[in-house]
Amino acid sequence: MITKYFQHNRSDSIGALASGLCLIHCIATPFIFLAQTCSAICCDTAPAWWTSIDFLFIGISFFAVYLSAKNTSKIWISTTLWISCIGLCLVILNEKLALISLPESTIYIPAIALVLLHLYNRKYCQCKDGTCCV
Repeated sequence: MITKYFQHNRSDSIGALASGLCLIHCIATPFIFLAQTCSAICCDTAPAWWTSIDFLFIGISFFAVYLSAKNTSKIWISTTLWISCIGLCLVILNEKLALISLPESTIYIPAIALVLLHLYNRKYCQCKDGTCCV
């Protein structure tokens, strides 16, 4: 029974986890920079492996949103999942390319939205059979 429940909600669980880890990553980054400035060996940029994690989160989020949006029973959840995912992609790409000056906290909005939407979808919007899915 637990296995069936987990398989049914896997994309939302993975999406909520990935978005939550993305949020933690975003919150931790300023503290890592602060710790680096206090160290004897100081760097002016984050390590490449740390900044490339952003793209890993985008990839995982995309597939989790794709599967969750495909299997939800509510059209508005599907739409807002995609809007949040695209928003997260745009904010991360803007951060990498420095196109528009945005506050650092802007990235929290789509990340928190994805966590909450995946959790909501997991609890309230699952299809009981294949006929209700959008």
